[in-house]
Amino acid sequence: MHATMRYYAGPGAKDLADLLERRKSDVETEMRKTPKFVSYTLVRLAEGCVSTTVCHDKVGTDESAKLASAWIKEHGGGIKVNPPMVSEGTVLVLAK
Repeated sequence: MHATMRYYAGPGAKDLADLLERRKSDVETEMRKTPKFVSYTLVRLAEGCVSTTVCHDKVGTDESAKLASAWIKEHGGGIKVNPPMVSEGTVLVLAK
């Protein structure tokens, strides 16, 4: 399995976190469209938010980044936010 973490901070990041929280059912529905989807988690941080997407392979996590970016552009209401810092890697342990 493969995971991608997207860390949003700086100007607009708190507004983005607010939007994602308000629209969490829509965000969940969108992320479930990801090929070979396993899980999606969004965590609010003092400076913004971080999301973690787990899929069966890197193809899925790459697609999740495209879906997330498109959703933010479509529903962001003009929120200006820096591109996320992205980290990714192989999942070693996944406990559900």
